Amino acid sequence: MANTQDPKMHKGSQFDPAETNSSPSRRSFLRNGSIATMAAAIGMQIPFEKLLPDGVSLVGMAHAADMKKIDGKIPEMIILNDKPLNAEPPPHFLDDSVTPYDKMFVRNNGIPPVQVDAATWKLTIEGESAKKSVSLSIADLKKKFKTYTYQIQLECGGNGRSEFNPPAKGNQWRVGAVSCAEWTGVRLRDVLEYVGIKDDAVYIGYYGTDTHVSGDPNKVVISRGVPMSKALEDESLIAWAMNGEDIPPLHGYPLRLITGGWPASTSGKWLNRIVIRNKEHDGPKMTGMSYRVPAYPVAPGTKVPEKDMAVIQSMPVKSLITSPRSGSLATLGQELEVRGHAWAGDLAIKAVDISIDFGSTWHACDLKAPRNRLAWQDWSAKVSFPQAGYYEIWARATDENGTMQPMVVPGWNPRGYLNNACHRVAVKAI
Repeated sequence: MANTQDPKMHKGSQFDPAETNSSPSRRSFLRNGSIATMAAAIGMQIPFEKLLPDGVSLVGMAHAADMKKIDGKIPEMIILNDKPLNAEPPPHFLDDSVTPYDKMFVRNNGIPPVQVDAATWKLTIEGESAKKSVSLSIADLKKKFKTYTYQIQLECGGNGRSEFNPPAKGNQWRVGAVSCAEWTGVRLRDVLEYVGIKDDAVYIGYYGTDTHVSGDPNKVVISRGVPMSKALEDESLIAWAMNGEDIPPLHGYPLRLITGGWPASTSGKWLNRIVIRNKEHDGPKMTGMSYRVPAYPVAPGTKVPEKDMAVIQSMPVKSLITSPRSGSLATLGQELEVRGHAWAGDLAIKAVDISIDFGSTWHACDLKAPRNRLAWQDWSAKVSFPQAGYYEIWARATDENGTMQPMVVPGWNPRGYLNNACHRVAVKAI
């Protein structure tokens, strides 16, 4: 197997492609024209250039990320915003089957709490459709309910937003705002049933202890939720541990709601209150345009009335190439191993295919079963290249219902959610 992550393969190379499909430099490149210019820039042929679909530009353009550091995270973490702090890793750092803390994306809407005492922490469950109001300590949760551990895939609803054109407002996530960690806690269902659920219950909502970036202590940062059917699933957890240890502060210590397969914004951090509602939850960022997409296809740039926006539920089918990293070198005559992960919201993945000729032909990958429902699935394949030159490896996943990832950016929407276009990496065969 070719070691495509050997740093020696990058040392001194002039081949330094973008990690994403739509950096400004790439769009500029598309405007200026030219596969020929690209080939000249890298000093190589592009063997399948005639097969590149119209409207799709090459991923292999140089793009220098603005690298800063977050304590405990890898230095290569890409910081998109520092207030609130939002950051993601380059995709080749997400190669682990279980995502470690230092490589997990950070998504905040407010300022995390700085003084947390887990020993006195209380979780209150109440609401108009709760039969009573109950407050439980973390010790109570551990004592009263059975503990479960699941690997759960979480993805920001705006992951891939940077590829939409015209651009959507918000953090310009590339492809690294996704993770699959191992979460331990109690089932949300068991706790809700302990409190008592009235017959008219339709939704739950959560609240945390993060503070608004304005500093106003009376403003709720974010309070989203899910329908009861999702809340009552086996894998919906009230978690106190991640990867076998206390949840790190940036990821919700000491309690976090976990609802895998839906936008990660439904997995509330620093959890201290859950409400059982007799209507769709209407907390901050549940209404208006937040985490909603048009209920029908719209042309790019369309102003869509709020009444025509629908809440995002299960995330779409998607895959990520974690090896080789974009910009790797491959040796002619030697097979190159390609691997990554795939996921599909509430569904399982049934196939992953890769292409080296801009999607003209596809080759099936080996696909592993998920560790449990709502975990992502590892896949791998080996490819060889027919001649020297610039190539792109594209990955395409298919879910258990037969829905495939689109090769290009899917339907535009005002906030830039749910981009599940095929992930691509650039490889130079020599």
